[in-house]
Amino acid sequence: MKFFYTFLISVLSGIILYNCAGDDIDYGTQGSLIDWERAKAGGETTIYTMTNIAYRTPAPNLSPDDLAAHNIGDTQFEQVFVTAPAPLNSGLGPVYNNSSCIRCHPSDGRSKVPSDINSFSGFFYRISLPGIGENNVPVPVPGFGTQAKNHAIAGFQKQMDFKVIWTEISEILADGTVVKLRKPAYFIENPYTTLPGNVLISPRIAPPVFGLGLLEAIPEADILALADPNDSNGDGIKGIPNYVWNPFAQKTELGRFGWKANTSTILIQTAGAYHEDMGITSYVFPYDTYNDGLADDPEISADILNKVVLYCQTLAVPAARNVGNPQIENGYKVFNSINCSACHVPKQRSGYSPISALANQTFYPFTDMLLHDMGEALADGRPDFLANGRQWKTRPLWGIGLQQIVNSHTEFLHDGRARNITEAILWHGGEAENSKNKFKNLSKSNREDLLKFLNSL
Repeated sequence: MKFFYTFLISVLSGIILYNCAGDDIDYGTQGSLIDWERAKAGGETTIYTMTNIAYRTPAPNLSPDDLAAHNIGDTQFEQVFVTAPAPLNSGLGPVYNNSSCIRCHPSDGRSKVPSDINSFSGFFYRISLPGIGENNVPVPVPGFGTQAKNHAIAGFQKQMDFKVIWTEISEILADGTVVKLRKPAYFIENPYTTLPGNVLISPRIAPPVFGLGLLEAIPEADILALADPNDSNGDGIKGIPNYVWNPFAQKTELGRFGWKANTSTILIQTAGAYHEDMGITSYVFPYDTYNDGLADDPEISADILNKVVLYCQTLAVPAARNVGNPQIENGYKVFNSINCSACHVPKQRSGYSPISALANQTFYPFTDMLLHDMGEALADGRPDFLANGRQWKTRPLWGIGLQQIVNSHTEFLHDGRARNITEAILWHGGEAENSKNKFKNLSKSNREDLLKFLNSL
C-alpha cells in the first residue's frame, strides 16, 4: 500500500507541475527544445515532484519485474539491524557506525553534520596509514581497518570517538558581502587501543543515492574522453579518472562512486556500506571485521543484497524546475561563463544497462565523474587508490535545490561544512580557484541568478 500511495503522489505531482503556468513552477513551457531536455534531468527516469519524496521514488519507466524488485529493495533499505542471534535482521556489528541504510541516507538523501558528532548519523571517518597498499588500496590501520567505528554491541568496545572543533573564517565578495565559513579540525579520542601517530583521517558525510544506476551506465570511454590530466586546453582544469580494486571481481576498474570515486560498482558500494557501516556480511564481503564468535555468515542473503543494489540503481531523478525562467536561464549562462561546467559537465548519456529503464538515456547530472584537485582548504591528506589527498570526485548537482524540502538542511561538501551553496562554492580551490574568484566578483544580480539556477536543479 505504501508503494501505491508513493506512486499515486508522484503521478499527481507530475500532472500538477505540468499544468501550472506560474513562474514558481514552470517545467519549460516558455523554453526551447534544449530547455525541455534539461528539465528531464534523469531522461525517462525523471520524476516530476517538488515534495519530500523527490529522492525516494522509483523510476517511472521500470518494467513490472524491476518495479517489484525495487519495492522489495526499498523495504530492505529501511530495515534496522540488531545484535545476533535474532530471528530478524540479525548480525549488527560487533563494531559499527549505524544500524540501517536509511539512517545514513534519510529519505534517500544527504545526511548532515550531527550536533553530537558521535550520535547515530551519516557522518564517519575513513582512516589509513601513509602510503599505498597492494592494488593501490589504502593502507589499513592495524586493529582498526580503513573505516573508524564509533559504536559497538554489548560485550565489545567501540574503536574510538570522533571530535570536531569549528573555527570561523570570512570571505568577502566584490560587492562587500561578507560570508562566514565554518572551518573544521578533526581528531580521534578514546581509541580502544594505541593508534599509530601518523593515522590519516578523512571525514565523510553520506550523500544522496538517487540516479546511481544512470551514472553506473555511462560508458567508460565517455568519462575518459573528459579527462585532461595535462591541462591540454590551458583552462586550469585537469580531471583524472580513479582506477580502483574490485575485491569481488578481483580486478582493477574505473572508480565511479564515493567521494573520491573509490568504488567501481553499486554492488561494491552497497555491500561495502553493509560491511563497514553496519558490520553486516554478505556474499561480497563474507567475513566480519571482528570475529563475533557466531557461525552466521553471510548475515544477509544474496537476494536481499541484490535487491537493495537494484533499488539504489533505479531511484528516479527529480526534474529541473522553472526551465525557461529568464533569471534561471541567465544563471545557467553565468554557470558556464565562470567555467563551473568544466567539472560539473551538464549532460551525459548512458549506454548498455541490464536494467532496460536505464539504458540509452540522455540525462543531466552535472558531473564529469573525474577527480580534481580542490585545493588545500578541502584537502584531507589521505590517498585513496589513485586519488591524492587534495583530489575529490565532482559531485552531481541534480536535485540539489530540493535538499531543504527532502532533508531539512542545506549542508554540502564531503564533510558537510558548507551550510549552503554559496559557502560550498567559496570552499572551492585548486583547479576551481579561478571559478571561485569569478563567482566572488559577480554582480549581485548575476550571483543571485546563478544561485537560482542551482536551486532549480
